[in-house]
Amino acid sequence: MSTSAYQPIAQCGETRQQQAQDYHQRWLVSNDAGTWLDRSLCPRLAEISVELRLGYLVMKAPGMLRLDIPLDVIEDDDSVRYQIRIGEQVVDVVDEGDLAAAWVSNFLQIPCRLLKVHPDMASVNWPA
Repeated sequence: MSTSAYQPIAQCGETRQQQAQDYHQRWLVSNDAGTWLDRSLCPRLAEISVELRLGYLVMKAPGMLRLDIPLDVIEDDDSVRYQIRIGEQVVDVVDEGDLAAAWVSNFLQIPCRLLKVHPDMASVNWPA
């Protein structure tokens, strides 16, 4: 019996945890210009490992302390809500804040943000 692999953060590491199915491609990384980063633009994304633990998305990467992001937060602060283009689709996203931005920026060595697809957003058509 094979278990599917899920990417809670698009283009980052995969997990085979069954509960990750509900969070598959819920997050993404963008540069400071608002461009979604995939592995073709930023190969080091593949080095960010993820797992779900005790209500948190746990991010790890070589040389970095782990970062825990709460999985389910009520998205009621419109000041951190943006729109970003993913392929041909405009997607509503929520910024995960300065700590997460500093973590991914430090690891990837470029200014970027960790964004979460807004829960009210219909499915995202991720480019192949």
